[in-house]
Amino acid sequence: MLFQATAFLLLVGSAVAAPTDPYGAPRHEPLYSEEAKPYQFEYGIKDEYAGTDFGQTEESDGNTVRGSYAVQLPDGRKQTVNYVADPYGGYQAEVTYYGEAQYPHEYGPPVTFKPNTYGESQPSYRPQPIYHPEPSYQPTTVHQPEPFYQPRPYYS
Repeated sequence: MLFQATAFLLLVGSAVAAPTDPYGAPRHEPLYSEEAKPYQFEYGIKDEYAGTDFGQTEESDGNTVRGSYAVQLPDGRKQTVNYVADPYGGYQAEVTYYGEAQYPHEYGPPVTFKPNTYGESQPSYRPQPIYHPEPSYQPTTVHQPEPFYQPRPYYS
């Protein structure tokens, strides 16, 4: 009975003395603090030939970030996401779609690059013959090991 009580007290004592951080790492303060800086940026890409159409705008007052991004989906719709992120509310997004999804029964040819527009009938790249270099060294003969030496037995 005494052994069980001692084991129980040791178990409870070790549980109470254990650190609250499961990894046991001490908490550190950041080496420096930097005040938040407002910013604003925007970009957009539209390539009608390849069907690429996307972009993003974002601005921040140093505390709250507001922005929007849009992308042309493969089914023909345009997806737009308007979002707000701050330390109190987290990331909140509103997703909207424009257009109606199109699922054709037959697919066209794959997207390829435009043909040469410089008036040439041949491509501007001309393949060159394959180069087979000759070695600049002369191979040497393989070393042949000497026969294994076995000493004669010593008789006294």
